[in-house]
This record gives sequence, structure tokens and C-alpha cells, in this order.
Amino acid sequence: MKINIPFTGLAVDPENIKKHFDTVNKHRLYVCMHCFKAGIYWQGLTHDLSKYSPEEFLVSASMYQGTRSPNEGEREDKGYSLAWMHHKGRNKHHFEYWTDYDPATRKMSPVKMPLIYVIEMFCDRVAASKVYMGDAYNDGCPLAYFDKGRHTRMIHPTTSKLLEKLLIMLRDRGEEYTFAYIRQLMRKSRS
Repeated sequence: MKINIPFTGLAVDPENIKKHFDTVNKHRLYVCMHCFKAGIYWQGLTHDLSKYSPEEFLVSASMYQGTRSPNEGEREDKGYSLAWMHHKGRNKHHFEYWTDYDPATRKMSPVKMPLIYVIEMFCDRVAASKVYMGDAYNDGCPLAYFDKGRHTRMIHPTTSKLLEKLLIMLRDRGEEYTFAYIRQLMRKSRS
């Protein structure tokens, strides 16, 4: 039995509401733990709070699958994802947030991300891989996912290079080494 959500046109299975809520909470917990390891505590505590907003939560619960982002289901259904557009416009750890009109080219162009948000993006990608891959996760999974979208993403080259460097480091050296490197990088940026 599905619940009709007034004014949205959505019908949501109550079980999917619970499952999506649990998935979001698990993801946020992993990101928070990773951000704490990286020394960016505020980012960990405030990460992805917009996922609880009606604009994101209700659509995502209605599209819940458990093995991938519900935004993919909304894209397949409508050809776009309103939940994703809401999310990326409010969360600076997504490279998609960092685009702007370039007066020289008269096109939308990627902007270099501040270091703190690149680190939060790294933490987010690792956490998402852990949540969606479960027992199949290994430290190479976030890099493999990054590689899949390499030729289609619009990301500033400096941002992409740093993220890729951290993902390769994670794959080759593990979490402990990578987070120690990140803490050192953050200390240097503050001095």
C-alpha cells in the first residue's frame, strides 16, 4: 500500500520511507566519521542536511532502490531530477555547485573548488561507495566510480586532479594514510 503525498503527485511506499531514511542516516554517519578523520568537523556535522527537506526526501523515498541514488530513478522517470537540482544547489561539496557563467567564453564553466569542499566531496564519495556497495566495497571502489564519469563531468581541472589523487591514494595506501595526508594538507592550507 502506498501513501499519497498531498500536492506532490507522489505515492510512496511507507517501507521505502523508512529504508530511505535509514540509508540517508547511514550515509551521513559515514561522511561524518570521515570528515572527523579529515579534521573538518563542521562539514561532517552539517553534511547533506538538505536530504531531509520535502523537496529531496519525498521524491527520493518514492524512487528508493537501495543500490544506487534515487536521483537516477527520477531521471529515468522524468528525464531530469528535481531532487538533485535542489541538492546540488545547496551543498558546496558537489562539483556541480561550482559552475558559473564565464564572460570570456559566454558559457557555463567549472570553477575551482575550495580545498575544504574537495575534502568533503572525497569523504562523501567514499561513504556513498560504502553504503551502496555494502560488503563488496574495497578502497578502489570510489576511484572506479569516479573513472566511470570521467569523460562526461564538468569539473575544474585542478579540482579533478586533487580528487583523483586522493582516490588513487585511498586505493593504493588505504584510509589511515590518506586521512593523515588530508589532515596535513588542511594544516598547510590554514597557515
